[in-house]
Amino acid sequence: MAVKQEIIDQYELIVGLEVHAQLLTKSKAFSSDRNEYGNLPNTNTSAISLGHPGTLPVLNERSAEYAVRLGLACKAQIREHNEFARKNYFYADLPKGYQITQDTTPICNGGFIAIKTAEFGDKKVGLTRIHMEEDSGKSIHDISPFDTMIDLNRAGVPLLEIVSEPDMRSADEAYAYLTEVRKLVRYLDICDGNMEEGSMRCDANVSIRKKGAEVFGTRVEIKNLNSIRNVKRAIEFEFLRHIDVIESGGEIRKATLTFNATTGETSEMRTKEEADDYRYFPEPDLQPLTITQDYIEKIKAELPPLPSELFEKYTGNFGLSEYEANVLTDDKDFALYFEEVVKSAKSAKSAANWMMGEVKGHINELAIDITKFALKPAHIAELANLVEEGKMGRTLASQQLFPLMLSSPDKAPAALAAEHDLVQVEDVSELEVWIEQAVAKFPDKVEEYRSGKKGILGLFMGEVMRLSKGKADPKITNQMIIKALENNA
Repeated sequence: MAVKQEIIDQYELIVGLEVHAQLLTKSKAFSSDRNEYGNLPNTNTSAISLGHPGTLPVLNERSAEYAVRLGLACKAQIREHNEFARKNYFYADLPKGYQITQDTTPICNGGFIAIKTAEFGDKKVGLTRIHMEEDSGKSIHDISPFDTMIDLNRAGVPLLEIVSEPDMRSADEAYAYLTEVRKLVRYLDICDGNMEEGSMRCDANVSIRKKGAEVFGTRVEIKNLNSIRNVKRAIEFEFLRHIDVIESGGEIRKATLTFNATTGETSEMRTKEEADDYRYFPEPDLQPLTITQDYIEKIKAELPPLPSELFEKYTGNFGLSEYEANVLTDDKDFALYFEEVVKSAKSAKSAANWMMGEVKGHINELAIDITKFALKPAHIAELANLVEEGKMGRTLASQQLFPLMLSSPDKAPAALAAEHDLVQVEDVSELEVWIEQAVAKFPDKVEEYRSGKKGILGLFMGEVMRLSKGKADPKITNQMIIKALENNA
């Protein structure tokens, strides 16, 4: 669809996201069935998760713990008195015919997710609620051309639904928000955030209004978006579609949509259900859950460092750039490894450079994560310190010592450097020999330097480094080369 930019500029996009995060519990939300991804279809089931008559659900306590953990991280209010409800609807992959969820008493209210975008800068996206519920099974349409297959392994898997306020005003903000949510649940060890496996899914609520208007336009919901990029693409498409419909004199219908990642377009699945359509009523088989303040304080004391806290620490206390802080905090294990490195490093900046350069390059090359990295954090700190203390040049440390460390991960860097004669040479008499050889090799360049071409100093420096196999102290060597070249000029 072609919509002129001057028309687009008259409208404002309104976005709210509903994120469903599968929890990393060993068993399901209300039964002891295994909560494992990738098992053979319909093997993680029982009479309870299939909703057979006479069976009773029992709450998985870990679900509540994870909900409180997330609520605390989002600065939300934790509810003391929690009840469960039945949300009634029929799908082929919902064997009970209802979903156990929370309706009027979500375990968390309020709070926010802090995001940062190039267009709008820092922003706090408000949260409406976080509530506990169970997942449905999975309908599979691509195995048989004639039949829909049903896998009920996912039925009953514990979920947290994170509902945002309609605070986002661009697809980029939605992208940033979802990225932060995924990072947060991974830091908290409550969800692996793998959208391609369906363990984190997103529904986007989208509407528009004329700039300056107070009332939101008619809202549509785009269901089950399976990647952060597709969330952004779907929102961008809907924004333009809404404008096109309205400018053409039409009206937006309140509906549930699906997104086709191949075409980049949405299509209508059904008209939008209202809460009344679900016929919520209290779950009669589950007692109310009480969350005490002591329980909240216990979980708060066990929280890991959060990405936003580490970001502020790295940019504020360590003086790192926002880019560096983002790279270091993108993955929890990588950030915790850096935390250990920096405890012994003389310079946080130097430690960060090694982490983002050699360490990250190595683990990316091997396609492993930092937990499989062979070297101890203390050894990376020692490597950085050798360079900071002037005992070794950065290039020598990177190209020769670091590979040696990977080959002998149990040996300390300083010991390896001494063993392989890599310690930086500061002895003036030894440096003079290499400098004399370098000057003698390029007599014509010596004259060029003396006639004013000071830029070719690097040629002599490079030759000395080659002769010394990188061991010449750069600072001392530089001064001595200048003195040699200017001697008898």
